[in-house]
Amino acid sequence: MPHILLIDDEKKLTNPLRDAFERADYEVTVANDGHTGLSKALVENPDVIVLDVMMPGLNGWQVCESIRKHSTVPIIMLTALDESIDRIHGLELGADDYLVKPFGYKELEAHVRAMLRRVSLDQGVPVATHINVGDIVLDIEAHTVTKNGVEVSMRQKEFEILTLLMTNLGKVVSRDQLFDEVWGTDWLGDTRTLDVHMSWLRGKLEDNPTKPVYLQTVRGVGYRFVNPEQDS
Repeated sequence: MPHILLIDDEKKLTNPLRDAFERADYEVTVANDGHTGLSKALVENPDVIVLDVMMPGLNGWQVCESIRKHSTVPIIMLTALDESIDRIHGLELGADDYLVKPFGYKELEAHVRAMLRRVSLDQGVPVATHINVGDIVLDIEAHTVTKNGVEVSMRQKEFEILTLLMTNLGKVVSRDQLFDEVWGTDWLGDTRTLDVHMSWLRGKLEDNPTKPVYLQTVRGVGYRFVNPEQDS
């Protein structure tokens, strides 16, 4: 489970971000000031640090500089400043990425995943980009899905849902997590849209959409993608 450290003095931001990341199966630690954040960064060894610049007392640039003296942990800087000189300053101090407020959870989570993928590649940990289950093949890099060797046309949201489910093969992915990662936490539309997309996916991938063997519903929780040969 990836461990994220959020360092920001705005609890109105850190509280919903913590909830969203935890629903997406991240371990989350929150610090609401620079001194506490620096201590937690050095003691808890998180996988990624999300660090606000504008904080009273010890600001984000100072925290970043101090962390870099002891750790190479990926740091994503958050700021309301959109000046290139501020971005350059943060990168010079050792930040790996930069995100300007306001932003949505989905955007931040994409940056976090990119940092985690970079660390995995640097450490030689294989990152699955090509998943073959039964007669279905998902190629994340090529952005294609095939069934029995024939490419299946996918809408963007369908592809994102399928990717999330297949990369969590056999595990239940909650409805909340699906909405958080595919539509974002600011989604205010009809929640039935997820069920509609699942129906479309079943129509394209299942031999009998009314009796799905791959895309299974876990009532009251969410969905999971299973290997029928292993699940039988």
